[in-house]
Amino acid sequence: MEIWINPACSKCRAATSALDGAGVEYTVRRYLDDPPTATELEDVLTRLNLDPWDLIRHNEPAAQPLKSVPRDPAHRTTWIEAMVNNPILIQRPIITTTDKTTAIVRDPQTLKRFLP
Repeated sequence: MEIWINPACSKCRAATSALDGAGVEYTVRRYLDDPPTATELEDVLTRLNLDPWDLIRHNEPAAQPLKSVPRDPAHRTTWIEAMVNNPILIQRPIITTTDKTTAIVRDPQTLKRFLP
């Protein structure tokens, strides 16, 4: 299992704490220090069945330039490149299991799916 986190994020800290408490083995990826590539983001989006604009943290200052970008297939690459260049825009935490099950773990119910 891998979890993409920002250590400053309370939801990320809660998720890793719950995983630790349950004795779950996982790998941490601090995605601000080790940003995902466009290919990795495409893979995550496919597994999540989301479009790139659904994975964006729209309240971040770095998202301002995206307000004028259409949310359509023709601009998909623009949205993905924005996350590659500004990983702070990516929703978090994201967990991917060894069988490629992937979720954005922002609530306790979703987190429970990854606990024994």
